[in-house]
Amino acid sequence: MRVHAYAAPAVGEPLTPTTIERRDVGRGDVLIEIKYAGICHSDIHTVSGDWGTQPYPLVPGHEIVGIVTEVGAAVTRHRVGDRVGVGCMVNSCGRCVNCRNGDEQYCREGMVPTYAGVDRDGTVTQGGYSTHVVVDADFVLAVPEGIDFAAAAPLLCAGITTYSPLRHWGAGPGKKVAVVGLGGLGHMAVKIAHAMGAEVTVLSQSLKKQEDGLRLGADHYHATGDPDTFERLAGRFDLIVNTVSARIDVDAYLGLLAVDGTLVNVGAPAEPLSVNVFSLLSGRRSYAGSMIGGIAETQEMLNFCAEHHIGADIELISANQINEAYERVLASDVRYRFVIDTATLG
Repeated sequence: MRVHAYAAPAVGEPLTPTTIERRDVGRGDVLIEIKYAGICHSDIHTVSGDWGTQPYPLVPGHEIVGIVTEVGAAVTRHRVGDRVGVGCMVNSCGRCVNCRNGDEQYCREGMVPTYAGVDRDGTVTQGGYSTHVVVDADFVLAVPEGIDFAAAAPLLCAGITTYSPLRHWGAGPGKKVAVVGLGGLGHMAVKIAHAMGAEVTVLSQSLKKQEDGLRLGADHYHATGDPDTFERLAGRFDLIVNTVSARIDVDAYLGLLAVDGTLVNVGAPAEPLSVNVFSLLSGRRSYAGSMIGGIAETQEMLNFCAEHHIGADIELISANQINEAYERVLASDVRYRFVIDTATLG
């Protein structure tokens, strides 16, 4: 079927209206009428060519929520009319040890990204800046009624990207958690860590978002632009979640960890980061990375957010504002996630 979409025609060019072909609904597929699609910094990195050559024209978008309009004959988990979501992946091998353990995002054969990837049927995946999408039912999530639909879209990337490391490294009562950066990822990390019961600190370049940080659930807020911050907070945190997609002084942040503490990178800067091994040795500290979550964990995150009434703080835009939104993301001029009303695509 032909559907309306917005696509990047080539590297460095603005996104423009287009139509794309969606595959027929197979036995194990779900057809989703997309209602809202979030704009992730990863979309900008990808269409800009920061992460290598892409299969242009390219439709970005991996923060998708919508309504099921058709299901394949073998589908039992989803029904027509269901509220559903699709995140950063739409397929995996299903056979390797990681897939069998529920870590499809780390598929040994490579998970299939929602856009700019090659699906198991050989087609190039196109993302959520479109009116409809066909997805393997095993990669479709149920969106609980307890979450505002538009505010749920960013949970499919920003939500799970921060929930997964917080859960894995045991954020909760008695734990001191720091969140580096208060953007699309960071604001979700603050909300989720607070709901888990951790003592939450925001580490941001300045104090200009301090009021927001405290409103979102942070207990403390410090400016990393103040060199005294790193002295005052030395050895303080059990877990630091770095959400920024830019170069940071990794060694300085490692110095903020308590013994056995962990610094986890979830932001994905285009340039390499470096670390002095002595920053790890001096406190039995760990430096780690984390990438979204498996399907079961993503569903767990959505249920957790519904239980705690957590959604993203969003600015709803029409399709003709996408390029302006990209510029504003790069200028850190959004609080805290742009979401496209896909009804404006047609």
